[in-house]
Amino acid sequence: MLVQTKIQIDRESYDFIKRVHKQLHYRSLSEYVRDAVNARIHEDRKKIREAKRTAAMEMLGEAPVENLFESIEGDDFEKR
Repeated sequence: MLVQTKIQIDRESYDFIKRVHKQLHYRSLSEYVRDAVNARIHEDRKKIREAKRTAAMEMLGEAPVENLFESIEGDDFEKR
C-alpha cells in the first residue's frame, strides 16, 4: 500500500524529471520519483547492513578466544 507524502526536491531536479520522464518510459512524474526514492532507500539499506556487519565483526574480534580443546587435553585417544 502506498502512502501519500509531500517531498521537496531542488528546482533543477524537478525540471529534469519533468523534461525526461516520458523519454525514459515512465507513466508519470510520480512513478519516476518513486523509483528514484526506492533506489536511494535500497542503497541506504545496503550501507546500514554493511555498517552493522562491520561492527559485529569488530565485536567478535575483541572478544576473548575460548580454547575449545582444553577439556580433552591430556586424554589418550588410542585407549578409547
